Amino acid sequence: MSTISRDEVAHLARLARLAVTDDELDTFAGQLDQILDAVAKVGEVAGEDVPPTSHAVPLTNVFRADEVRPGLTQQQALSGAPAAEDGRFRVPRILGEDA
Repeated sequence: MSTISRDEVAHLARLARLAVTDDELDTFAGQLDQILDAVAKVGEVAGEDVPPTSHAVPLTNVFRADEVRPGLTQQQALSGAPAAEDGRFRVPRILGEDA
């Protein structure tokens, strides 16, 4: 078990552009030690016989098959629009865009 030093925590804080106090350096050093210990334990458990996985349980696709179905016609889709022009929805111009 290796411990992380205050100087290493200060260096990490500088890299992350974090302003930390002396008290926080001590607190963060202890917290980072605990995190590093936990990661080391996980590394010990994961042996070569354990395949890497992205999920703890196997997943299958739960979506329905993608099948072509009849949809709205252009006229039906535009029928509820507050404004339409040239077969398209008409919306107010924004951000001073040119047409």
